[in-house]
Amino acid sequence: MKRVILKFVIYSLVLVLALELLVRVFHLHNERPERYLDEYGVEKWVPNQKGYSVTGNRKQNVGAYRINDFGFNSVYDDYTVSKDSIEVAIVGDSFIEGFHQNYTNSISRKVEKKLPNIKVLEFGYAGYNLSEELNLIASYNHLFKDIDRVVIYMRYTDDLITGEYKVSGRLSLDTPVNRLLKKSKLIVYAKDIGAFDPIKDKIAATINFVKGVKTPEVKETNKDAIYHANFKKLIKTYNYDKEKNVLLLDYSLCSSEFLSYLKQNNFKTIDFSSDFIKSKEPKTLIYDQHWNNLGREIIADEIVNYIKNENIELVK
Repeated sequence: MKRVILKFVIYSLVLVLALELLVRVFHLHNERPERYLDEYGVEKWVPNQKGYSVTGNRKQNVGAYRINDFGFNSVYDDYTVSKDSIEVAIVGDSFIEGFHQNYTNSISRKVEKKLPNIKVLEFGYAGYNLSEELNLIASYNHLFKDIDRVVIYMRYTDDLITGEYKVSGRLSLDTPVNRLLKKSKLIVYAKDIGAFDPIKDKIAATINFVKGVKTPEVKETNKDAIYHANFKKLIKTYNYDKEKNVLLLDYSLCSSEFLSYLKQNNFKTIDFSSDFIKSKEPKTLIYDQHWNNLGREIIADEIVNYIKNENIELVK
């Protein structure tokens, strides 16, 4: 019996080591950069990191990222802004961050290719909502005050869940145990494809059962009213600049009341939903809702058209 157990342990270790080797050789694992909270209380990526973002359960998408001195994914080492040149900033979450595509082919680079006289700076970070985006702009006002236009990507159904800025819980996930587990690329890969989800759900359900915790009843709420109230609170808190800022929106996700409010109060917006609908080809990745290359091209074209219509160069 002991020999059987010993053989089982040995074969199991060999199998795990073989799988670890395969994951590393074929680079199936995702390389996540490290996060941190800077001196202004803004959550960003630790500067000067490079790697490959691998998504999909069969290495369906690979994108090279490069975190610059400022803590964002970009071809630029830092963000130097001059009053004598034209700069546009694009602020947003993972859709703007662009880990799903090489940093050399980001939305900003696509805009610059069509408008060579304009420099486009990227401020994309996975998980940002509107409160975090406006907090970033306010915290770095000494930089943004000299930027000519700020395009803020806001996903109506996700980014208005709060009306005030709070440091997120994402940083709490960066524990010594998690850092140790990330040394195993097999564990990283298995976690990303959801291999551990049933186990985690079972453990959570067991703990709740032992503690006598009941599943909370889902209460119906008027989400649109909450989103609208949060938006109003945020733009008041951060003294939203209607002249400089423009909201990049998918109108199809927004309530008619919210769109009417934006129009009545002279908020500048870019709507990309109509062009997304016109194109019959897929605009998002196969396995999630992030934009693919075509989707990014459409977004870049929308921003380019807006900049041209604004005649920013004539203003400077």
